Amino acid sequence: MSNKAPSLPKKNLVRRFFSLLGPGLITGAADDDPSGIATYSIAGAQTGTSLLWTAFITWPLMGCVQFMCARIGMVTGMGLAAALKQKFPRWVLVIFALTLFAANTMNVGSDLAGMSDAAEMLTGFNSHWFVVFFGIAIAYSTVYFRYFQIAKMLKWLALFLFAYVIAAFAVKPDWRAVLRDTLIPSWPKGHEAWQSLVAILGTTISPYLFFWQASEEVEDEKAMGRRMLRQREGATGKEIKDRKLDVGVGTFFSNVVMYFIILTCALTLHAHDMQNIETSKQAAEALKPLAGLIAYTLYTVGLIGVGFLAIPTLAGSAAYALAETFHWREGLDLPFKSAYYFYGAIILSTLLGIGMDFAKINPIRALFWTAIINGLLAPFLLIGILIAVSDRKLMQNQPSSWLSRIVVGITISLMFGAAIGMFVL
Repeated sequence: MSNKAPSLPKKNLVRRFFSLLGPGLITGAADDDPSGIATYSIAGAQTGTSLLWTAFITWPLMGCVQFMCARIGMVTGMGLAAALKQKFPRWVLVIFALTLFAANTMNVGSDLAGMSDAAEMLTGFNSHWFVVFFGIAIAYSTVYFRYFQIAKMLKWLALFLFAYVIAAFAVKPDWRAVLRDTLIPSWPKGHEAWQSLVAILGTTISPYLFFWQASEEVEDEKAMGRRMLRQREGATGKEIKDRKLDVGVGTFFSNVVMYFIILTCALTLHAHDMQNIETSKQAAEALKPLAGLIAYTLYTVGLIGVGFLAIPTLAGSAAYALAETFHWREGLDLPFKSAYYFYGAIILSTLLGIGMDFAKINPIRALFWTAIINGLLAPFLLIGILIAVSDRKLMQNQPSSWLSRIVVGITISLMFGAAIGMFVL
């Protein structure tokens, strides 16, 4: 039985719908970060429309995984690392947390480079200046603003993702041919196609999103005044139903955007045999003569907007995992002096990301390979999540349904299968 306070009075339908969109929408939108955009762009350029079907296949998989992480945060009142610590030895969590920090830092650096390349194309100023400016601005905002302010900003930044939907329509696709590849899955052909499939799965069902989703459930409840763990334990049926809607909308939105990014690059870059895309700048410049100024501008502006949405999520999720593993005080609603290790991890990740740009690491290839690494690591983490969410004691007698557990089990099998296919074929 939950000891949480009763819900507020009903609002009108439209206002209530938008008021329910919170951690699920932000997490779903953050999935389409510059890393995801790069991965989907490469997949579209290399394989054409043959992998469009993955956008719809991965939606229920991603939705079930994210809701399972949300349920852990809502019901246990703890973040994902803290919950997993109840089931696994600490050294296992240390490995996961440090690996997450390393992978997310690479992502932060690559995302900053992608954003800065886009800003350089729009303004003509050197991208190195933008890397420093964007990095400092994002780190400062994450430390200075409180959780409810950050959450509100991230929800509005999700609107930038519509740029990629509009860009796809600007290309004027042949919808009959597109729908055929969308509705009839084709088996990946060759190592490159399997590699793209692993990267798509890795960037769509990515470990940093698991930690962020669970931690933001805790932050959301703290913002409601539930400061003590015992106040956050358990969840009402209505709260679970509302979050299910939030996660469903967020993940659907994410996958729709993924679909249109693959489509845009398939009908432009792949159709004109421009498959070897190495930088986000190269991808955008290739779009300009093929798809027109509108698609080019939307692609570049979108990169900047989603970077501001995703980088706090990347740095923040690693900081939450480290804090819960090493018993640091954590939370975006705390001042810096009360959680300096937690905020220090966010600042360090961002500074290392800035340094990557000056080390001249190719950002789009780093993003793509990070997605592949995530695709290989995520199924192991999902096994841990599945074990934790099935524990009735840990889950306050509110474990995930058998259907959800079966879907996540299928997700694990598919991710392992795609990884094996990449190496074998």
